[in-house]
Amino acid sequence: MFEGVTVALVTPFRGGEVDEGAIESLVEMHVDAGTHVVSPCGTTGESPTLDDAEHRAVVRRVLRAARGRIPVLAGTGSNDTRRAVALTRAAAEEGAAGALVVVPYYNRPTQEGLLAHFRRVAAASDLPIVLYNVPSRTGCTLEAETVLRLAETRNIVAIKEASGNLDAVTRLSAAGMTVLSGDDATTVPFMSVGAKGVVSVAANVAAREMREMVDACHRGNGAAALSLHRRLYPLFRALFLESNPIPVKAALEMLGRIDAEVRLPLTPLSESNRQKLREALSVAGIREPAAAR
Repeated sequence: MFEGVTVALVTPFRGGEVDEGAIESLVEMHVDAGTHVVSPCGTTGESPTLDDAEHRAVVRRVLRAARGRIPVLAGTGSNDTRRAVALTRAAAEEGAAGALVVVPYYNRPTQEGLLAHFRRVAAASDLPIVLYNVPSRTGCTLEAETVLRLAETRNIVAIKEASGNLDAVTRLSAAGMTVLSGDDATTVPFMSVGAKGVVSVAANVAAREMREMVDACHRGNGAAALSLHRRLYPLFRALFLESNPIPVKAALEMLGRIDAEVRLPLTPLSESNRQKLREALSVAGIREPAAAR
């Protein structure tokens, strides 16, 4: 259901508030570029700093802009199971196609705790659930054995795997689980062993290029996929020069699409890293001139 390129959509801010007009233009850009799925309110969307009303408003605005032309996979994760349940129910009520649910961060639950958490969220609605494993952010790992147990739940349909663990991807995909790379740089390697796509930060600024790379993987054209991977790799690295989404928001501002504003405790991209980011955009062939919004 969520194969291909899912963009981990940023949440644009202006003057401390969500910039709903910019959301609409970003969604339109992804429809035009052929992005397969748009995912608001994930960690790239600064979900920990969105209150519940803002979270629901962003999902609603993305759905309104999408107008059924592109599926919306709403981020609904939290380290509070009750809040994750409430956000998932709200996304279902708004009409999202699915929910992306991150491993609870900071709490560091056991594997049994993770089983109970995700089962409770899945039971909250009929929405298809995409698990999200990102140990570098959460402090604990959703093990492959636990994922396979969760896959027995009817509406747990896929996993965004950002651990870099090729063994886990191989095992899960061989068992029939839909695996999506959670890191742009591992997309081609993961797809070579059975992953079906990527939830992408880079697609915010390189939507067509990411679509072409993933499409090449699906066609079995390894040479074309590798060529695109190598061209985009400096950008993949540059987008993590500082904590995500600081660099990708700066890149979007360079391209004239949004303001680079982030919410504390995140701060603007440093000047030295801005130059490195500009160079990476140029190497990737992304040279759209900045335009007044």
